Amino acid sequence: MKIKWYGHAAFNITTEKGVKIIIDPYESGAFGGALSYGKIKDEADIVLTSHDHDDHNYTKDIKGKFTHIDKKGVYEVKNVKIKAMPSYHDPSKGKERGNNLMFVIEADGLILAHMGDLGHTLEKDTVKEVGKIDILFLPVGGFYTIDAKEATKVMHDINPVITIPMHYKTEKCNLPISELKGFTGGKKSVKVTNVSEVEIKKETLPKEPEIIVLKYAL
Repeated sequence: MKIKWYGHAAFNITTEKGVKIIIDPYESGAFGGALSYGKIKDEADIVLTSHDHDDHNYTKDIKGKFTHIDKKGVYEVKNVKIKAMPSYHDPSKGKERGNNLMFVIEADGLILAHMGDLGHTLEKDTVKEVGKIDILFLPVGGFYTIDAKEATKVMHDINPVITIPMHYKTEKCNLPISELKGFTGGKKSVKVTNVSEVEIKKETLPKEPEIIVLKYAL
């Protein structure tokens, strides 16, 4: 499986059989140019959008006849199993910013969880429903989502093998959110890469939990 980070909360997952899954594609130039990552023009078989905001739901540039999943439920597309779980974009049960979907994806013997714009920590029942996760895509920037401290709690509660942080301030994201160091600072087993794409297989998962920092592709 190949995992590519476009930027913000947008990823491309390509399975060993070539199934392409794009998660939370943003609109390049959204919010008056505050989000300046480049356009996502790749082809997809499956597109997942966690909620209806411009930095997570822009599918117009994506090529191919893809299946778009934006509602809670259990799905199977091209032998990829997907569970879209309801959550909230804020700590007030959606009263501030509405609802959010968390996606649990099974492919190539791996289980991934993309938390979208999660705005709260998780109840024990929800953690149990999410289940055992190999790779966790976790927002860490705060303000619109959980902050570094809350993200750390979610990471510890879910206890994935690999955590890939997302939705934080970079040179191409001028939203009022925090930089990555608030989350990674003081943590052990942080692997900072200089690449936007990594290949991960079940048999090559690290033996101890690890945070992998990718470089945005666009």
